[in-house]
Amino acid sequence: MNLVLVTALGVGGATVFGALIGFLFKNISHKFSDIVLAFAAGVMLSAAVLGLILPSVEYGGKYAVLITVAGIFTGALCLNLIDKLVPHLHKMAGTDIESHNKTHLSKVLLFVMAIAIHNLPEGIAAGVGFGSGNNAQALLIAGGIALQNIPEGMVIIAPMLSAGVSARRTFIIAMLTGLVEVIGTFIGFYAVSIAKIILPFALAFAGGTMLYVVSDEMIPKTHAHGSERGATYSLLVGFCIMLISDILLG
Repeated sequence: MNLVLVTALGVGGATVFGALIGFLFKNISHKFSDIVLAFAAGVMLSAAVLGLILPSVEYGGKYAVLITVAGIFTGALCLNLIDKLVPHLHKMAGTDIESHNKTHLSKVLLFVMAIAIHNLPEGIAAGVGFGSGNNAQALLIAGGIALQNIPEGMVIIAPMLSAGVSARRTFIIAMLTGLVEVIGTFIGFYAVSIAKIILPFALAFAGGTMLYVVSDEMIPKTHAHGSERGATYSLLVGFCIMLISDILLG
């Protein structure tokens, strides 16, 4: 339980850490942020497959493949529905959000709220990982999500400051988006702890949400500013590091 608590705080705290970087370096280049985000995408992709989807098949029993496929698509459809209700990063982090002259507070706050809403299923994915009983693998999954949260925390600072939000309130809002992930981690952990029967589906669901985030948000964003080649290799590096870590800790 203590390990889950520390992990939850770490996953949520990664957003705050990213926000601090955003305060210190307000003009981070697109190339740098794309490389970092692509690395995180590779880590998350590997974590989703190795830490969530394959264990789902392993624990699924007679109908393992059907349960896993159903869980993956349910997770993806869940985030797709959220996207329709609250557009996320690659749909809102455009000129109106990034421009210091044209930024409107309502759009910025909607942008931040979208990040907070998407953090909930990501937190659930981190918590569900512990339900498999493989703490080393669960920590790798949480680490992948935390890495993704760092650049996400970075990108919310400049828009809020340019919209006239005070530095103090900006930091508090960034902390709240991280808190959502902490709550999600506990929801995922307790859900599979109370009902082990849902573990295979929950693992696949969490894996589906992570695959959706990587494909629908992270990769398009890293390929939008002319750094496609570097981002691609950075993704491969992140994926391979997670692969090697999984083998060494497995």
